[in-house]
Amino acid sequence: MEHIYYILGGVLGCAIGEFLYNVIEKSKRREKHMSLEAFLKPIDIENKKIVVSNRFVENGKPVEWEIRTMSEEQEEAIRKSCMTKKKGKNGVVERDIDNDLFNAKMAAESVVYPDLKNAQLQDHYNALGAEDLLKKMLTGGEYWALVKFILDFNDYNKSFDELADEVKN
Repeated sequence: MEHIYYILGGVLGCAIGEFLYNVIEKSKRREKHMSLEAFLKPIDIENKKIVVSNRFVENGKPVEWEIRTMSEEQEEAIRKSCMTKKKGKNGVVERDIDNDLFNAKMAAESVVYPDLKNAQLQDHYNALGAEDLLKKMLTGGEYWALVKFILDFNDYNKSFDELADEVKN
């Protein structure tokens, strides 16, 4: 096909042929970048292991907790479950998110190990559910450090510019 543009360029003038060739080349490059292949085979995000507290020790070493990321679908379900309704001005019902509940549910759902749904663990701490267990197991500082790690791991604290910079590098 490109040779046709060279022939046309000879007939119509070299500049037009070169112009048409450049249009074709740009189109090819754009098609390469517009492939869906990357979306069909995304790179899996591996779970991370972190020490949440130095108070949980086994064989003389702090026990690592395993943390996973959340999909937008999972996060949306959590967010919706944390919505509250209250009457605003002129009796209009306003929806708002309970941030503390959202953070607790995100943390509980992100922790793979230890199993926060384990009945024995919940009984030991006299906890009702995974969110309650986390709050009873950890100190305030440990809990909020875990929440911050989970939010960072899920890219909540990154702007689009920061994400774009990562792609460039």
